[in-house]
Amino acid sequence: MNITVWNEGRHEKSIPRVTQLYPGGLHAVIASFLKPVAEGSLIRTATLDEPECGLTQDVLDSTDVLLWWGHMAHDEVPDEIVERVYTRVMQGMGLIVLHSGHLSKIFCRLMGTTCRLRWRDDTYERMFCVMPSHPIAQGVPEHFELGVEETYAEFFDIPQPDELIFTSWFDSGETFRSGCTWHRGYGKIFYFQPGHETNPSFNHPTIQKIIQNACRWAAPVNTRQDFSCPQMVPSLEEIRASK
Repeated sequence: MNITVWNEGRHEKSIPRVTQLYPGGLHAVIASFLKPVAEGSLIRTATLDEPECGLTQDVLDSTDVLLWWGHMAHDEVPDEIVERVYTRVMQGMGLIVLHSGHLSKIFCRLMGTTCRLRWRDDTYERMFCVMPSHPIAQGVPEHFELGVEETYAEFFDIPQPDELIFTSWFDSGETFRSGCTWHRGYGKIFYFQPGHETNPSFNHPTIQKIIQNACRWAAPVNTRQDFSCPQMVPSLEEIRASK
């Protein structure tokens, strides 16, 4: 399984706490705990300021699962890169959208809604597994204490999820659909709420376990390259309708 971890990489340049929590950047830390999933396959990282945002056609063509973290620079991702990623998802590439990536161009494009939500500053989060039979929930407890995180709250303007795997409660009183899946074309998508840049959520072993599981789940099973409308095809059977 070839995995690419994309991070806009801007907060690391301006907020010292981010690199204190995540040496080398969020992308580097996420890539490091995904090594057991790839089992010797390729794990790459890419950031916004690289040529073509690090997401060249060659990179995407050889990516099975793409993880996406963005926050302050969604609008700086060129539309042609978004369409490139969109096409690969439709062809079968898995996509895992983390935290504030809910407002990324690619997530909004795939969802077809505003993907807006309510939020507030850090409060205490408890996460509940509401679909324990799902592969992404394998080895995850019924509930666990995440600790301090940026509060995301309903209403979350997303299409009805194909599967709701996790919900969260915050001690400010809000609840949130924090782990949702969808299918688009041949691709599988997982949105996962934890991961604010100044909170240590990606260092939490259960969060790491969930993201590892999500990569395994999102990896392509079947793929399709051509989504153009086909020409009229011959009938598989003799047509018996009277003329």
